[in-house]
Amino acid sequence: MGYQEFYQLKFEPFANLPDPKFYFNSPQHALAKEYLMHAARGTRGLAILLGDIGTGKTMLVRKLLTELQSTGKFQVGMIVLTHSEFPTGWLFSKIANLVGLSDLGTTSTEIISRISSRLREIYRRNERTVIIIDEANKLKNPDILEEIRGLLNLEIADTRLISFILSGLPELESFLMMNRALYQRIAVKVKLKPMGSETIRAYINHRLKIAGAQHQLFTPMAQEIICRYSEGRPRLVNIICDNALLEGYVQRKQTIDEAIIERVISNLGLRFE
Repeated sequence: MGYQEFYQLKFEPFANLPDPKFYFNSPQHALAKEYLMHAARGTRGLAILLGDIGTGKTMLVRKLLTELQSTGKFQVGMIVLTHSEFPTGWLFSKIANLVGLSDLGTTSTEIISRISSRLREIYRRNERTVIIIDEANKLKNPDILEEIRGLLNLEIADTRLISFILSGLPELESFLMMNRALYQRIAVKVKLKPMGSETIRAYINHRLKIAGAQHQLFTPMAQEIICRYSEGRPRLVNIICDNALLEGYVQRKQTIDEAIIERVISNLGLRFE
């Protein structure tokens, strides 16, 4: 038996995976999502989502991806960057694959021509192409930034054929500034900030409810300590709560109290400034 069975939960409520079913539509996340949806619907070209580590950017863009796909009006693809070194032409090839192209040709000119033709086909189907790039702060290569700018130039009937949503750490904006022509194309910019105490409590209860909790598992004081030490970051809230449920299970406690949270905080080596 693990803590999921002990607390009679359908799912692990605080697993650190960007599962859209656990998406919490806090006021600032709701506002950010609306801005990004506006950019996608209106083919605004370039939108950026900024936020410090653990503020919920990946969960938000995953939710956005799911919603765009569900409408049937978008050809949408997502790229998650895991490193910062990319060969010239890498982005063209990646996007070509995302829009269903395989025989790309041998030169950049041929690849761009194939992409342009496919984007026009998608446009004529009354669909819009949106490419989401997560961890976009790793886009430090000036050639890749120039490739994005070049793709944004593709138009038909004064309508852009492709839009980009870039999500990353605040430093992303400084990298985009390296290409002034691209930076000036930013039509929508939103930034996620740490959550306040009231929002954190609602966030915890939301995830527990989705996971099937039958009663309030965290005492008010336990939640208060989580608010203090999580720095308002959803990722850190998840880590603390997940460890707390495990500790509660080990101690066979049906309710997570402040003593358990304090033990977890100590084990994780967290400090409150």
